[in-house]
Amino acid sequence: MAGGGPERGKRTRVTLRDVAESAQTSRSTASRALSGSGYVAEHIRERVQAAADRLGYVPDVSARTLKGRASGVIGLLVSDLRNQFYAELAAGVEHTLSAEGYQVVLVDDHGSAERAVDAARAFLAMRADGVLLAPVGREATELLVEHGMPVTEVDRRSGVRGCDVVSIDSEAGARAAVDHLLALGHRAVGVVIDETFWDTGRDRLKGYRGALRAAGLTAQRRYVLDLGQTDRPAREEVARFLDSQPPLTAVFAANNVVAELVWLELKRRAVRVPEQCSVVSFDDLPWMRMVSPAVTAVRQPVFAMGERAAGLLLERVRRGGGGRSASHVLQPELVVRDSTSAPAH
Repeated sequence: MAGGGPERGKRTRVTLRDVAESAQTSRSTASRALSGSGYVAEHIRERVQAAADRLGYVPDVSARTLKGRASGVIGLLVSDLRNQFYAELAAGVEHTLSAEGYQVVLVDDHGSAERAVDAARAFLAMRADGVLLAPVGREATELLVEHGMPVTEVDRRSGVRGCDVVSIDSEAGARAAVDHLLALGHRAVGVVIDETFWDTGRDRLKGYRGALRAAGLTAQRRYVLDLGQTDRPAREEVARFLDSQPPLTAVFAANNVVAELVWLELKRRAVRVPEQCSVVSFDDLPWMRMVSPAVTAVRQPVFAMGERAAGLLLERVRRGGGGRSASHVLQPELVVRDSTSAPAH
């Protein structure tokens, strides 16, 4: 996926002099306060740090080659390490980078754009050689790119120019999942998704609708549940959704998180899968192979995506962060198991 969107003007760089003037101290004192080297009175240190935070100051990233040496550190920023998707992604990244002698500093932003920006500032301050991130907003990527940091986005794209992107063909994967259900004879096919503000979610919803349209069907609004558009508890929303009339004969869960919600609610209701309701998940996690019936799923090459993203970042690091942006889209695979069958008549 190529990084689209309008290119914004670069921000005026905040210098150490700016911080010192704002904190009403000398540059040398500000430098000692921010670096932690040398004595500075605690109240002055706090004043300098507050000024740096207020102005958005980060050290000049060009200093990362201090005394002719790279830092040997790569930053990796993900959204939720409790989600096995990101753990697998991190494993692929680390596999490639460790082989090249790099240390990976892993940060979980918990889906917070503010935390992502804080992490970006930390990566700049530690003079990382480059950063990989699954963006939760534009701000972190913009900050890194504007300070000359080599960046590769993975899984999602922010639309910021000047960075590489590695992603999955979410639309094709979703379409394969729904095509499979339609081929079995299902017509009341619902989709559960928890976000459509990122290209991954939008593309999966697009694939769902495209499969129905190709089969001569209309995507009915009542058969689409977007958990990101409600403030009610997700379990309650899934329960209400499964009460749709006429009843759904199949559900496409657009990621592993919502797949678990759907699966647990069906089991709580003692709904027989697939006899009463077929289920397909986008994402293939180990639990989906361990439950009975095993879950039909769209398998993403997550480890390979991490490896590819790390490789692209290393190429950008080696050429000093310049050059044209690259976009790699990997293909998912539908794995058919026992959670799908023809609908009961």
